[in-house]
Amino acid sequence: MYISDHEGLTTFCKRVATSRVLAIDTEFLRERTYFPRLCLIQAATPDESAAIDPILIDDLSPLARLLTDESITKVFHACSQDLEVIYDALHCVPGPIFDTQLAAAFLGHRQQIGYGALVDACCGVRLPKAESLTDWSRRPLDAEQLAYAEDDVRYLPGIYDQMMAELIMRDRLPWLAPEMAELVSPAHFMRVPEEAYLHLRRSGSLTRRQLAIAREVCAWRESAAARRDVPRKWVVSDELIVEACKRAPRTLDRLRRIRGAESLGERDAKALIEAVGRGASCPAEKCPSARRKDRPSPDTESVIDLMYAMLRLVAERSGVATQLIATRDDLLEFVSHREESRLAHSWRYELAGRQLTDLLEGKVGLTVKDGRVETL
Repeated sequence: MYISDHEGLTTFCKRVATSRVLAIDTEFLRERTYFPRLCLIQAATPDESAAIDPILIDDLSPLARLLTDESITKVFHACSQDLEVIYDALHCVPGPIFDTQLAAAFLGHRQQIGYGALVDACCGVRLPKAESLTDWSRRPLDAEQLAYAEDDVRYLPGIYDQMMAELIMRDRLPWLAPEMAELVSPAHFMRVPEEAYLHLRRSGSLTRRQLAIAREVCAWRESAAARRDVPRKWVVSDELIVEACKRAPRTLDRLRRIRGAESLGERDAKALIEAVGRGASCPAEKCPSARRKDRPSPDTESVIDLMYAMLRLVAERSGVATQLIATRDDLLEFVSHREESRLAHSWRYELAGRQLTDLLEGKVGLTVKDGRVETL
């Protein structure tokens, strides 16, 4: 079903409002803009699926109301970008949600399994890939494109039912719930210009003072990119920002000495210099903390290697993906600041933290039997 007018959208939303589950996916473009451009919304219940055209429909409020209806579980696969796009376009956060990619990691599938692989594993269906590079902003959309788009949600209600049954059977639904809740935290998709520097590439070598400059420059770039609706790198590249933070130019001449700065217009060049000045004059106590990570000692590295072997064994036995349980950084934190580590709390402690504690205290060990790692 292709919905391209407000009347059709209203009718569809009223019809599916009684459904207990609604699968959602989006198609969008963001290569040439700051804000992602929503091009298509796919929705499916156990009984029907539809492709909703947000380019042709001006008022999407019926869909926004549906997405925030607490009586309907919204099912996504790898929802992070979809939630961001929906938040920008419809000004709402869908909920409650169920992410099949996240749930799959609790049920024996690999971490971050793709949608096609999951459909194959759960439904025995191999999806075509012919339209994966489609320009979804072009109109009209043909039947083949719409069928491909609807395939992205067609199987999700059935997969949701399978997963819920297995999660309940394994008593893992309480494990999953807080992880799902974290996905819809506004911190993931609300943009705060003053925090943009946290995503600056190659900033690990910057001092606290240089990070204060980066905070000001990135905040300026973020606001400029949003105002012009262009990608951040079109305003100024990460590489140029990092170099500007290190050199702290206070004049146009000194800024132009940095490779790449010659492409900046005079207005942007002056704004960048002003941002550098604000960062350079920031009181020392208000400068951000340095982002460098201290490398663990060789002995600690060896301990973490042993812990990771134990972690992989736990993951294999439980069917929960290794990276979902913990990363190597989590293991280092568990060694260094155990009570602050997420491995010391909730389901992660029950599943792996307790065994890792026994390993660190010498109560258990690891050995190799028949080519496989086993506990002693």
